[in-house]
Amino acid sequence: MRIKKNDTVVVITGKDKGKHGKVLKAMPKENKVVVEGVNVQTKHAKATRNAAAEIKHIEGPIDASNVMLYDAKAKEVIKVAYEVRNGKKVRVSKKTGNVID
Repeated sequence: MRIKKNDTVVVITGKDKGKHGKVLKAMPKENKVVVEGVNVQTKHAKATRNAAAEIKHIEGPIDASNVMLYDAKAKEVIKVAYEVRNGKKVRVSKKTGNVID
């Protein structure tokens, strides 16, 4: 999976198409990511002895294929490639050739 935690991504398909957000959690085994402000779900929490009842709005996971990495410098979405530079494997922008990490 080419998307990692704290990356800025753009949703390219679905009900939240066009939204930008930061990746809060990446789940490579399931090929899913949780993006800030995207796929917001409503959860109802029952009242307990210690806490009152409340309605929570939580971001749900979406498939990693539905998001693309956003390059803040170029202000556009980019594809990611991997290269070995100085003995390390790094992520590289296919458009500009700049190292992402």
